[in-house]
Amino acid sequence: MQVLIVEDDVRLSDALAQILRNNNYQVDTVYDGADGLAYAESGIYDVVVLDVMLPKMDGFQVVSELRRRKVTTPVLMLTAR
Repeated sequence: MQVLIVEDDVRLSDALAQILRNNNYQVDTVYDGADGLAYAESGIYDVVVLDVMLPKMDGFQVVSELRRRKVTTPVLMLTAR
């Protein structure tokens, strides 16, 4: 399974990625909403783990734009709110 993590807290992102890799997932990580959108729209991911509060574009904007572009990859929102 291919997972994309979009999280601006590098330590948290790296920890999540390591946990997933230890469980045999393939993981890519990016640290802002614009990169998250670019990676996610490639269509290669089975799921996107997406922070809400991100630089450049927030998580809600990323999901909205993905859906507008007909990308239906499941998204798990990650937030401290």
